[in-house]
Amino acid sequence: MSKLLLLLTTTGLILLQVFFPFNTRAQGNLLITPKRVVFEGNKRSMDLNLANIGDDTATYAISLIQIKMTEEGGFETITEPEEGQRFASPYMRYFPRTVTLGPNEAQTVKIQLSGSGKLVPGEYRSHLYFRAVPKEKPLGEEEAAVADPSSISIMLTPIFGITIPAIIRVGQPSVSVTVTEPHLKFENDTTPRLAIVFNRSGDYSVYGDLAVDHVSLQGTVTRVGIANGVAVYTPNTRRRFEFSLINTEGIDLKSGRLIIIFSAPSDVKPEKYAEAVLMLSQ
Repeated sequence: MSKLLLLLTTTGLILLQVFFPFNTRAQGNLLITPKRVVFEGNKRSMDLNLANIGDDTATYAISLIQIKMTEEGGFETITEPEEGQRFASPYMRYFPRTVTLGPNEAQTVKIQLSGSGKLVPGEYRSHLYFRAVPKEKPLGEEEAAVADPSSISIMLTPIFGITIPAIIRVGQPSVSVTVTEPHLKFENDTTPRLAIVFNRSGDYSVYGDLAVDHVSLQGTVTRVGIANGVAVYTPNTRRRFEFSLINTEGIDLKSGRLIIIFSAPSDVKPEKYAEAVLMLSQ
């Protein structure tokens, strides 16, 4: 059998619904500020700042893609909108579409609305995808010899990417959210994990930060959980969410109660979206 060299590409698509405390997002050596693009009111354009915090020159291709959220909080790429979902990509343009950044270099990407004046009220969402472009192999450079000429050699080239939501909101906000079904369990009998369910209604997605406080039987309040940047996207009406509690050493999680607060991110006006209480066994 003649030698056959297969080049496989693995794509890492990282969605921005992870917990990040600042208005930036880093994946690999790419830093993006801000971490969400939202057009509402009279806003018609905005700038994204891309920075290469690595030691090598990197190139990123920029595109708009469509994503849906599952009830478990996962993400899937789609081509057609689900019922109740609208894409923002037909009404957005951006430039440049490819960015090459040397070490510690930064560049601005401009996002603008186009043809959005006649949109009906509601929310339109797509996602900006920043895909790392692999470096090209110099001409004339040969692949490493295969030890067994009759074998098949597989070379994996990882391609990393990051997405941020790009949203257009038209009309007055219409959204409400509740937090229900709180449940505390222990992973490996040691790590406390809190599970909850978000229930969203209305025409807009909801995005915010979670804070969990333990209140002892004596009334002592201790912050034991933080999860920033949690979203429930349209058209989903439910999202199951689970995360590990922190700072629980010396805290009796078998007594007292947990107060769960879901609120607007710290970089916008203070607003509590929802609150739930979990009574612990005594």
